[in-house]
Amino acid sequence: MKLLLVEDDFDLSGILSRSLSSRGFELLCCSDGIEALAAARKKSFDIIVLDLSLPGLDGLELLHRLRGDGNTTPVLILTARGAVGDRIAGLNAGADDYLAKPFDLEEMIARIGALTRRLGRNGELRCGRLRYEASANAFYKDQSPLELSQREADLLKKLMSRVDHVVPREVLRDAVFGADAAQSDAIDVVVHRLRKKLAGANVEVLNLRGVGYLLCDDASAAAQRPSA
Repeated sequence: MKLLLVEDDFDLSGILSRSLSSRGFELLCCSDGIEALAAARKKSFDIIVLDLSLPGLDGLELLHRLRGDGNTTPVLILTARGAVGDRIAGLNAGADDYLAKPFDLEEMIARIGALTRRLGRNGELRCGRLRYEASANAFYKDQSPLELSQREADLLKKLMSRVDHVVPREVLRDAVFGADAAQSDAIDVVVHRLRKKLAGANVEVLNLRGVGYLLCDDASAAAQRPSA
């Protein structure tokens, strides 16, 4: 698996490089945002691990440019910025997951594995019996296309990009309504309609009140419910 590690802390970069290499990853390490952008544009990677505070080019701007290029490589953000606003900014910029420093190495490895299983270089997303093909910009339940409105599709795409992780309401609202001044509960209406169309797909859209929504398969949903 080819991994681009973008981290300007040389001690941390060294530790991560040795650990990831010993697990079979093929690594390219960059400590500068401009250098990393050039590398990502030149070569294909299975995943990018990206620090936000970088010399040359900030991590968020780097991510904006990659997504603007149409680069769909999964991105895991590593950052000391733990505030909710910074997490939302990273997700809005196109990140697929994040870890706040300090973090546990085993958790990082697990998140990398989850991302690479869920997100391929071709932009395909999966959960339960659901599948999204970026090349066709279409959703399927098994082999049958799903008929969704644009807002339902935008919402489902954002949820599928972060399966088993909560997506904040603000992120969903921006993804669905853009610059439109939508009321906070407008997302709830779209979720309600979407849930009906996902019947039989072996997935659930769970509501974490006051935080956001997450998409998971039936097994994960059952595990999160308290036992009787």
